[in-house]
Amino acid sequence: MATTTAPPTVINAKLNGQDIQTKPGTLLINLTKELGIEVPAFCYYEGFSLQAACRMCLVQVNSSPKLLPGCTTIVTEGMVIETESPLVVEARKSMLEFLLTNHPLDCPVCDKGGECELQDMVFKYGAGESRFVDIKHHEPERPFSPVVYYDPARCILCYRCVRVCDEGYGVNALGVVNRGVLSEIAPNRGDQLNCDECGACIDICPVGALTSNTYRYKTRPWEMKHVGTTCAHCSNGCKTTLGVRNDEIMRANNRDSSGLNEEFLCIKGRFGFDFNHHPDRLQSPMLRIDGDLQPVSWSKALAAVAAKFNEVKAAGGKFGIVASNRTSNEENYYLQKFARTGLGTNNIDHARTGDVVTLVDALSGKQGKLATMADLYQTKAALVIGSDLAQQHPLLAYELRRNWRHHQARIYAMTPGPVREDKYAAATARVAFGEEIAALEGWREQLAKEPELLILFGDSIKGASLRQLVDFGESLGIPVKYVALVDYANSRGAIDMGLVPELHPGFVPSGQPGLTLPEMLDDSQLDVLWVVGANPLANRSQANPKAFVVVQDLFLTATAARADVVFPAASAYEKKGTVTNVTGEVQRLTAAVKTMGTKTDLEIFGLLGKEMGLELGIWSPDAVFNEIRQNVRGYNVTMPILATGGAAPTTPVNGKVNVETRSDLVHSAGDTLFTSGSMTKYSQVLNTVAERPGQLYKPV
Repeated sequence: MATTTAPPTVINAKLNGQDIQTKPGTLLINLTKELGIEVPAFCYYEGFSLQAACRMCLVQVNSSPKLLPGCTTIVTEGMVIETESPLVVEARKSMLEFLLTNHPLDCPVCDKGGECELQDMVFKYGAGESRFVDIKHHEPERPFSPVVYYDPARCILCYRCVRVCDEGYGVNALGVVNRGVLSEIAPNRGDQLNCDECGACIDICPVGALTSNTYRYKTRPWEMKHVGTTCAHCSNGCKTTLGVRNDEIMRANNRDSSGLNEEFLCIKGRFGFDFNHHPDRLQSPMLRIDGDLQPVSWSKALAAVAAKFNEVKAAGGKFGIVASNRTSNEENYYLQKFARTGLGTNNIDHARTGDVVTLVDALSGKQGKLATMADLYQTKAALVIGSDLAQQHPLLAYELRRNWRHHQARIYAMTPGPVREDKYAAATARVAFGEEIAALEGWREQLAKEPELLILFGDSIKGASLRQLVDFGESLGIPVKYVALVDYANSRGAIDMGLVPELHPGFVPSGQPGLTLPEMLDDSQLDVLWVVGANPLANRSQANPKAFVVVQDLFLTATAARADVVFPAASAYEKKGTVTNVTGEVQRLTAAVKTMGTKTDLEIFGLLGKEMGLELGIWSPDAVFNEIRQNVRGYNVTMPILATGGAAPTTPVNGKVNVETRSDLVHSAGDTLFTSGSMTKYSQVLNTVAERPGQLYKPV
C-alpha cells in the first residue's frame, strides 16, 4: 500500500546567518517583520493582495540566481536568505534612483514630509546624487474631490490606493490609466471621484501623491499634539487620532491601528471633525429676557435654572427630561441620578434607535450571545437584516467584507433594497420591513448548515418580531450571536445607563411610572422641559407654552431657539469620559481641544446640583465612572484596557428584564455615510462632497 508523507509542520531556514523556524506558507516579508528585521516595501500592505510592483523588498536567496521580491516569496525548507547583502543594498539604491527620476524634490512643502516612506528609504539607502539629469516629467496637482487631491508627479504607482478602495471598501473608485512614464492614478467618474469619500487612499499612500484638502499646507506632524479618542458620530465606536495645533483640530486618522477599527475610518471619522470649530458654536449661556435670548454669565444662568427647578420641585410640579445618545456614560448616569434623586421624577427618555432591551430579555439565561466587534471579523457566517450596513454602520460592513476576503465567511443579506453585501453574499433577498421573520423560514435549511451565525438587525426587528428572531436563531441548532443596531455614538450607553423611564442603570426595572419622550412633548401640564444634547422640537410646529425649557447643546438648534435658558456644551472631542458602542464595548473619550465659554454636560449637572443644594456626589468623570463600575451590572470592566486606548466589552445582566418595553418607540434615523443627526449639519467638509446626503439601499 502506498504511503503518503504528512506535510511539514515547521519550516527550517537561515536568515542573515541565523537559524530560524516558521510555519509553512509564510511570506518572507512577514517573517522578517516577526523577527524585527526591516525589509522596505512600498506596494506591500498587510491584508491586501500582493502586487510586487515596487521591487524595494528584493532579497537574496540561495536557490535563485536573481534577487526575489520578499512580498511574494514563500519561505521554503533550507532556504538561505540575506536581506542586507551588498547586492541587495545596491538594488534598493538603484530602485530609489529610478523612483526619483521624475519625483519632485519638494519635501519642504509636501504634506507627507516627516511621514513619507520614500523619504525614509532615501535617507537609509538613497544615492547622494542621480545619474538622471533630464528635465523631470511634471503634471500639475488636481482635486479628485473636495477632500482628496492628487499630485501625479509624486505618485510612485504602488497601487495601494487602488487596492484599499477596491478590496477594502468594494467601491472601485480608483484605477490606473496610460502607460509608461505617463501612467497615473485616475478616478472613476471622469476627473472626479464618486465614492465613499473616506480618505483611506490618502492615509495608505506612502508618499505625498494623495493629500487631504482639509490638512494640506497647514502644518507638520511634529507641530501637532496627537490625541486618541472615540469618533463623535455613529455607534460603531471607531477610534480616531486627532492632530491638534493651537487648540484646533487639523486632521484625524488612526494610522497606528490601535483601536477596534484598526486603520479604518469613514468620511465622518476622518473629515467630519470640523463641526467642532464651526463659527455658530455657542460660547456663552443665554437667558430669555424680554422675549429674546441674550448672553449672560454662567452664574446668572445657573442661578435662574436652579431657582426655577427648586420652585417647581417645591410645588410638586412636573419635570420632563430629554436625554442624549451622544453624551458620555458618566453624563448619562449622572443625569438620571439628578432626575430621580435630585428632582424626584422618572420622566426621562431619549430617542431610541434599536431594541436592545428586548434583545437582552429574549436572551435571558443564555451565555455568550451578544457579539463583539472582533466577532464580525472571525465569524464563519453572518446574517444582515434590515440595514444598509455600508451606509449606516460602515465599520461593521468593513469588518464583514474583510472577513469574507480573508476567511471566506458566508454572508446573507435580507434587506428592502440593494446593499453592498449583495456583491459577495452567499444569498440575498429583497424583503419589506416587517416581513423578515416569515422570509427567514426559506433560509432555515441553508443557515442551519453553517457552523455558526452572527445576526445583525435594524429597527424593523423589535418587540415581538425580535423575540421571534431569537427563537428562530436558537432553533437552528448552531451557535448564534446577535447585534442590535443603534444609531449614534452612545445610543447603547444611553440604554445601559437608564435613560428611559422603565429602567434604572444596568437594565434594573425602575418600578415607577414615567413619561416617554413623545408623552413629554405632548403633555400640556409639563412645568419644566430639560433637554440635554438633543433636538426634539426640530419637526414640531408648536411647543408647550407653559413649560420652562432648558437646553444644553453645542448649537442654537430649533429646540434651543425656543428655550428659556441655553447652556453652551462641550463636544465629545472636548471632554473626558467613556462611551459604549453598538456591540457593547466601552471606550474612552479624551479631551483634545477646548472651546472658550463651554462646559461639559457633566460640569453643568454638577454646578446646577450645587446651586440647588443637592448632594449628588463628585461630578468628575473618573469618580462617576468608578460609581458606574460599582453599581451598573456589566460595567466592572478591566481598567488597563481602557487606559491603553482599547475597547472593553460589557456584560449586560443575564436574566429577565421584567418591564413592559416600549419597542414602538424604537426608530432609526436612517442616517447615511454623510449624515449623523444634527452634528454633520455643521460640518463644512461633509456638506461640500457631491455624495451628500447619500441614499440608503441605492444600487452600487
